[in-house]
Amino acid sequence: MTNRNTAFDKAMFDIYRRAKDEANYSANIFLQMLTDTDGMTTAKTLINAPKESDGYTALYLRGRLDLTVEAVVTESEKWSLLFTEEEVAKAKKRLLKFQYKPTNWVA
Repeated sequence: MTNRNTAFDKAMFDIYRRAKDEANYSANIFLQMLTDTDGMTTAKTLINAPKESDGYTALYLRGRLDLTVEAVVTESEKWSLLFTEEEVAKAKKRLLKFQYKPTNWVA
């Protein structure tokens, strides 16, 4: 595992903790996915899923799409470089579908 993947794992665990603390949402399935695999596998699974996850919907209803994998990947060049252009486009498309206003789109 590279240092970047280790840092990405940390970023994924961070959004889990922030969702719990800031949005009062316990993303138990997300946590289980992270624990069973790793941050990269979890993120790619969620981004490439045909529809948004229940956790994504729960965060949308709380007005906290900034705490989704899609937002983390599309708003950080450091993280977006770990994904294919197609995956980044899928993540952006999903966020836009839910009228998410990004703080900083990666080109």
